[in-house]
Amino acid sequence: MQTTTILYIIIALLLSLSVAFFQYFYKAKSKAKINSLLFSLKALALFLVLLLFINPKIKTTKLENSKPTLSVLVDDSKSISFFKEENNIEGFVNKLKENGTLRDKFNLEFCFFNSDLRISDSVSFSGNETNIYKALSEVDKLNKNKNAPIILLTDGNQTIGNDYEFINSKQTVYPIVFGDTTKYQDLKISQVNVNKYSYIKNKFPVEVILNYDGNESVQTKFSIFSRGSTVFSKSVQFSKDENSKIITTNLTSAKEGINYYTAALQKIKNEKNTRNNTKNFSVEVIDEQTKIAILTSVLHPDIGLFKKAIESNKQRSVEVFMIDKFKNEFNDYQLVILYQPNNQFNAIFSKIKQENANFLLVSGANSDWNFLNKQQLGFSKKALNQTENYGAIYNPSFLTFLQKDIGFNEFSPLLDQFGEVTFSKDHQDLLFQSINGVQTQQPLLSVLEQNNQKTAVIFGEGIWKWRAASYLNSNSFQDFDQFLGNLVQYLSSTKKRNRLEVNADNLYPANSIIRISAFYTDKNYQFDARASLEITVTNKETKEITKLPFSLINNSYQIAIENLISGEYDFKVAVLGQNITKYGSFKITDYEIEEQFTHANVNKLKKLALKTGGKLYHKNQTESLMQDLINNTSYYTTQKPIVKEQNLIDWKWILFFVIGLFTTEWFIRKYYGKI
Repeated sequence: MQTTTILYIIIALLLSLSVAFFQYFYKAKSKAKINSLLFSLKALALFLVLLLFINPKIKTTKLENSKPTLSVLVDDSKSISFFKEENNIEGFVNKLKENGTLRDKFNLEFCFFNSDLRISDSVSFSGNETNIYKALSEVDKLNKNKNAPIILLTDGNQTIGNDYEFINSKQTVYPIVFGDTTKYQDLKISQVNVNKYSYIKNKFPVEVILNYDGNESVQTKFSIFSRGSTVFSKSVQFSKDENSKIITTNLTSAKEGINYYTAALQKIKNEKNTRNNTKNFSVEVIDEQTKIAILTSVLHPDIGLFKKAIESNKQRSVEVFMIDKFKNEFNDYQLVILYQPNNQFNAIFSKIKQENANFLLVSGANSDWNFLNKQQLGFSKKALNQTENYGAIYNPSFLTFLQKDIGFNEFSPLLDQFGEVTFSKDHQDLLFQSINGVQTQQPLLSVLEQNNQKTAVIFGEGIWKWRAASYLNSNSFQDFDQFLGNLVQYLSSTKKRNRLEVNADNLYPANSIIRISAFYTDKNYQFDARASLEITVTNKETKEITKLPFSLINNSYQIAIENLISGEYDFKVAVLGQNITKYGSFKITDYEIEEQFTHANVNKLKKLALKTGGKLYHKNQTESLMQDLINNTSYYTTQKPIVKEQNLIDWKWILFFVIGLFTTEWFIRKYYGKI
């Protein structure tokens, strides 16, 4: 008990005695013995009341033993059942649970993982993906600042996530290898690179990466099939030293719509796993030709940049004209790009307003904003007679079309006249301005859409530097050209904007979750969160129909469909209560990513153990593992003091006793006529 509390108790006692003495003895006319009894009752009652307010407490200290945590991570993916290791893993887990000495030394925690980590007592070995890195990271966070070793039961084959070999884990990891550790000769299609879209009668490139695991020289045949016919084939040779090949070819897109292809490697002798010899891919073929005109008032490197980047898509052609020499028919082009307009563009703006045509406007140091502000384009700028460099800041909330961040904030600033931009029409900003590294809410690239007219504005010249910087970052012009291509595709499309947009992939691996999202707007093209959306999925072969509702997540409607068998499917997304629907199709392949491995990845697991200070064990070394953990003196039980504070008195009983004292005093005083 604290000294202060004891002092308060003494003061309370003295105060109680003083009050009782003053009432019954100070200047009292009668010295009857009854006064002594009343004095005692009053003093005790007052003291107990004050004691309730003081509420004295005492602290007790208790030592508590804290055992180290032993986390057991169990791989619950399909690759375990593919290697037929289910019983071995379950038996290993049971031996850990049944070892009393191990339980006495550790608090055992069993977790199961595939793509995510979960704490459960059941295991199904049905996960379609494996993320060892994520499982280790999450357990590491849970046991932060604890002495908590990790036992990892897995085949070491990871299909998604960061490479677990390089994880910075604070915990010691003991990998236990399950699966076939014998290496067999194996051919594998590691990756297929292909554009998502192509145009009718256009050639599109396909790049396929092939790998071979073996010591002998082998020869096989690589082929690409479409609708049962071979569209490409080539003989390929591999050896121990030459174990990787990159095959490139150009295929012709002859049929409009989604075209499915299968890349396949012919089986070699004694090859155990042939599931990884095939891979499916798809290309959506669009029947569309786009002609674009660039009208400029100045010569600038940006002009060549626009032409080269846009024409990287062979289905688009660009013609460049000085504004004073443009005599062609305006209607020959699906899109016009107006570069640094001035009063010479007056006739063009009149034609744009008359035709309600789409256009891209690029301003710069030579733009005439006094002229542009009079055109009532939906935006204006209070330009001053000075220029400013504007950096780019990507806006992740941009929803008009899908555009990823290609490192815009690292690109060189664009040059434009200094001034504030204002809009009189609804707009969305893909890029904001930054001045000397400070982000503003002023736009650098904006799009406007009203009455089926689409407009985009780039507030600055010098975008040619962006393409060069993008190449330095990724060793390819593809990211930047795709960015400009997305902008051009949005502006050149004359289709009426749909209130319902659906985003779905064309191909899904077997047993994967089919994720489909939808974006629905009201008649003003504002996102409408009040709607109810439903998807109807039909198997083309069996005609089996599945109907499911969408869920509203953030600013989109989303659904995740599971347990669909391999095959081709049509789907219809409908807005209930509205006559608005969207149709599409997708294919679920036979490709099982968890069945693409021929053996356990012992090397990676060994490196993981070495990096974290652990040790690699095999599935038949259960006793050795448990004995090593039990004998390891770096894992020990610790004691920590637990200080508990508890009340010295029970206020309910004290309060009841105080009421009794005051009541007794009152009756005695009443009886002797002192009231």
